[in-house]
Amino acid sequence: MTMKIQKSLVQTCELIRKDQISIDDYLEQSVVLADTLEPTLKAFTVRATLPTLIQQSGLGPLRGIPVAIKDLIDTKDFVTSYGSPIYQDFVPTEDAEIVKKIRNLGGVIFGKTVTTEFAWRKPGATTNPWNGEHTPGGSSSGSAAAVASGIVPLAIGSQTAGSIIRPAAYCGIVGFKASYGVVPRAGVHPVSSSLDHIGFLTRSVADAVYAFNLLKNSSTEENDSIVVPELILKPVNEVLDKQKPRFAILNSPFDELLSQEQVDTLKNAAALLKASGASIEELSLPQTYWGGIEALAVLMSCEAAVVHKKHLEQHPKLLGADIKELIEKGNAYSEKDYLEAKKLQMRLRQSIGNYFQRFDAILAPPATGEAPKGLGFTGNPIFCSLWSFIGTPAIALPICKSSNGLPLGVQLIGDYRGDEKLVNMAAFAEASFKALHN
Repeated sequence: MTMKIQKSLVQTCELIRKDQISIDDYLEQSVVLADTLEPTLKAFTVRATLPTLIQQSGLGPLRGIPVAIKDLIDTKDFVTSYGSPIYQDFVPTEDAEIVKKIRNLGGVIFGKTVTTEFAWRKPGATTNPWNGEHTPGGSSSGSAAAVASGIVPLAIGSQTAGSIIRPAAYCGIVGFKASYGVVPRAGVHPVSSSLDHIGFLTRSVADAVYAFNLLKNSSTEENDSIVVPELILKPVNEVLDKQKPRFAILNSPFDELLSQEQVDTLKNAAALLKASGASIEELSLPQTYWGGIEALAVLMSCEAAVVHKKHLEQHPKLLGADIKELIEKGNAYSEKDYLEAKKLQMRLRQSIGNYFQRFDAILAPPATGEAPKGLGFTGNPIFCSLWSFIGTPAIALPICKSSNGLPLGVQLIGDYRGDEKLVNMAAFAEASFKALHN
């Protein structure tokens, strides 16, 4: 598939605001591109027609911007199936909170993007935009593919273990998962309420920050929700002038799973950051932290067992084997197991901040390497799981291509509620990595 450079979200919003491009023409280009690519890309479950898109466009900072919405997120004028045949004809009576915000800001809901079944394992039909024989990742499969292929400049995804960061890395775009509880989740089908994050798939750090500032929580009405100030993205030279950025390159117990190309990409990233003026040190976390990955499995399966109890009782034949296995695992854990996992989550969320007194961001792999071949497996989330468990912000950044022409990138992690510092480190890194292509 030939990829062409598309205007960024920020650029497009500015051009529309200044009436320098026609919204009707811009939306038509998106529709034509989707019509061309969708027969092989299969990023969408349903799309709006051009007249509907033009009619939807309202006033506000997202005026005329087509946004793709993961099919885990309720939309009142589109079928929302959650990736399951149980809901193949379900149309919600109201929009999810984040969809309401998009519409109120003038944005246009372009369509619903493919997710794995209930955002868990069983893949949908979407292919990788760079090579259709490879997975785009999951569970935000369609959202990542829709942005990477240039159809939309912004897509909304969700992450419970690795479902924003990994697809972003596989598709060569930016994926931003802010701190747990900062982005509204009302109207999103839960996987695990202790772990679910809503996030953004874009083509640049600045685009992700722009979307975040518009769509983050403005109140604490939802359970576990928090409100953070607007993120200010400083010019890269200003970041350098203030102090030398400090990156920790993370060693993990799972590093033997990394492909050699992913190992080289991390080394390359560290070298580019250093050449741009940053300091790099290695970091090994105590084993207590890595126990968070097993604890994530406890929380996820226990909470999913409750969520899917009715589906198992009412529609056992329509429920996939992966979900049934998740329910079974959840039912096997005791209340004590669950409470201990919750306790560890809170403890690690508080203690991780100690490391961010020494470092501004942690540099880590977003996945084991390039997107795996075949569409039956969306990739291993192991390198994202700890950060989803703790609830720290994370961002995926593309760097280069593998020998197979597939994207490779890195993940940066920040302190819980340290979203502003993280995005500034990400913008610094993004500028450093561009040096590779100049």
